[in-house]
Amino acid sequence: MQETWLFKIEQNHSSLENLIQDVLEKERKDLGIFLSYYFKREGAVTENVALRGEIDFTSELQGNFILDFDLVHFNACLNIHDTKRDEIKVDFELSIDMKELKLIGPYFPERGMDEI
Repeated sequence: MQETWLFKIEQNHSSLENLIQDVLEKERKDLGIFLSYYFKREGAVTENVALRGEIDFTSELQGNFILDFDLVHFNACLNIHDTKRDEIKVDFELSIDMKELKLIGPYFPERGMDEI
């Protein structure tokens, strides 16, 4: 499994780093949804997503960064409500016209059926 998410960029910025930081800050709620796909099997959701550290550019329009977030496990029936801080490395690609930011999450291979 590997999730991707596309964000529209509405305005230009002085630098690419500022542009990415502004999009991540503005789209915090959608980032939580995007990251929650990686933890749905655990029954967890992500909240309070924030950029951690520097943005690493591997080319002019591509790179990666680390996102910090709260990983929340909640189940009312089992009386579970647990929160811990976690992080994940995310790759990104900016479109040539600077109108879209594509986030690419890590690749986690899915486990197939076990043989009996």
